[in-house]
Amino acid sequence: QVQLSESGGGLVQAGGSLRLSCAVSRRTFEIYALGWFRVAPGKEREIVAAINWSGASTYYADSVKGRFTISRDNAKNTVQLQMNSLKPEDTAVYYCAADVGTYSATYRASEYDYWGQGTQVTVSL
Repeated sequence: QVQLSESGGGLVQAGGSLRLSCAVSRRTFEIYALGWFRVAPGKEREIVAAINWSGASTYYADSVKGRFTISRDNAKNTVQLQMNSLKPEDTAVYYCAADVGTYSATYRASEYDYWGQGTQVTVSL
């Protein structure tokens, strides 16, 4: 079993920044691919970013490329999402997810095995 716990969400004005963090339970942390997904009001879940087990390979949705950065710290069992130049359309509940079946940075939600409870990000005009 893997537990994931997100933090760092909140309310920010457009153009601002937030840093999300996800704490991952310790067991075999280093073999997991990790991802951030989001669910906006009235929309389906979508990938935001993913990172492979070593941190050397990443994936970003087109809508966040150049603005968001995913990183992981295997020594601290955490994965972060630095979000800059936030837009109102980034408003969503953000979820951290772990994939225990692959080493790659997969964008498919169906491949992720464990999910956090989510953290709300609200971007105002």
